[in-house]
Amino acid sequence: MAFHSQSSFQRGDKVEICSKVEGFLGSYFEAIIVANMGTNYVVQYKNLMEEFDESVPLKETVMAGEVRPLPPDITEASVFHLGDKIDAYDLDGWWVGTISSEKNSSGRYSVFFETTGQELAYPILKLRVHQEWRNGKWVSSKKTKRNAVRC
Repeated sequence: MAFHSQSSFQRGDKVEICSKVEGFLGSYFEAIIVANMGTNYVVQYKNLMEEFDESVPLKETVMAGEVRPLPPDITEASVFHLGDKIDAYDLDGWWVGTISSEKNSSGRYSVFFETTGQELAYPILKLRVHQEWRNGKWVSSKKTKRNAVRC
């Protein structure tokens, strides 16, 4: 997939939408571009459904600043540090959090979410390294590998 600047996504591009809605801050939801309207996009979500017909994917208009390409996979995703900024998959989207305790006996990591004040446990398959889309490039939050927690 080609990386785009903030305003050059085209119909059919797979993207993530950064939610600005209260209660959903710090979350990203996968979508596809339906229409490029200049400073806004019409998107159709992959996993969010219409409120009145849950068999129909939700479509909405979002501001260009809320849209980013899908982040690349980071192969070191099986290695986490205490304090790493990560994304946890929950409620049909990726939520930004921080590893708050190492893997427990059931193979789960505790993750603290600053936006909600919650701490929840997740298996490694529901976690990814947090990445920011800045100036047309991906910037990883991944720290150095010392003191790594391996799975």
